[in-house]
Amino acid sequence: MNDYEQEDPIPQGDLALQITALPRETNGFGDIYGGWLVAQMDLAGTAMASRIAGGRVATVAIDRMAFLVPVAVGAQLSFYTRTVEVGRSSVRLLVEVWSDDPLSGEWSKVTEALFVFVAIDAGGRTRALPPRR
Repeated sequence: MNDYEQEDPIPQGDLALQITALPRETNGFGDIYGGWLVAQMDLAGTAMASRIAGGRVATVAIDRMAFLVPVAVGAQLSFYTRTVEVGRSSVRLLVEVWSDDPLSGEWSKVTEALFVFVAIDAGGRTRALPPRR
């Protein structure tokens, strides 16, 4: 078991984004599209990675993603980020998504993935991260 996997999971890291799953983001069965959820995870991760990088970042990899439960319309989604590793120009973050179902009140983990972001300059070229404070 890796250090970011838990037997009895609770959210890891900092709350980076909260959003309600709306009908326009669903398939014909009323479940949220996985691609939409990944896009929101990328937004949450980018917000944290850009703070660490002191500016613009680009997503270069997403690793180990699995959807654990479907997300219904109206669910309140919470996105948590935790820094796993900071390199010379890259930031590796664990992004977790948790759902609070408004009908049942059930709190459950929806998915997690490791995102890798690279700091880039105005020209889109890789740059070094600023010194850590």
